[in-house]
Amino acid sequence: MPPRLTHLDETGAAHMVDVSAKAITERTAVAEGTVTMQPATLDLIRSGTAAKGDVIATARIAGIMAAKKTHELIPLCHPIMLSKVKIEIEFEDTLPGLRIRATTKVAERTGVEMEALTAVSVACLTIYDMAKAVDRGMTIGGIRLIEKTGGRSGDWTAESESAG
Repeated sequence: MPPRLTHLDETGAAHMVDVSAKAITERTAVAEGTVTMQPATLDLIRSGTAAKGDVIATARIAGIMAAKKTHELIPLCHPIMLSKVKIEIEFEDTLPGLRIRATTKVAERTGVEMEALTAVSVACLTIYDMAKAVDRGMTIGGIRLIEKTGGRSGDWTAESESAG
């Protein structure tokens, strides 16, 4: 049987997937993205002296808040009770810029991939917003799922996908 888009019914109409028959299992997802910027902008963020305040702390909080509101932003996502959202932001001089990683966790009938991806996206947008006064040329990119665990489809990693 060929793969199909689960959010489309047999007539092709969009619908919310019925997850009521699925088992409640522990599920995790990890997503990442980057914000590339001028070296001087990275130094400003690193110093903690940006005009709008602590860029890293604000982006971390924004990512956590976004994960919790994913079902309000993505039309067919189920509201879920997240048990963990972790946002890691690393300075990468080689970009130059920041690498943002979000880990989400839940015991539910549906996965948390969209929550992790939303968290990363909003954290990246927050970094852009807080530093755009000094660097409008920043680039947000590389937003992708790195891994997911649990659920009927099992575990998946980006590395296993690229190796196969």
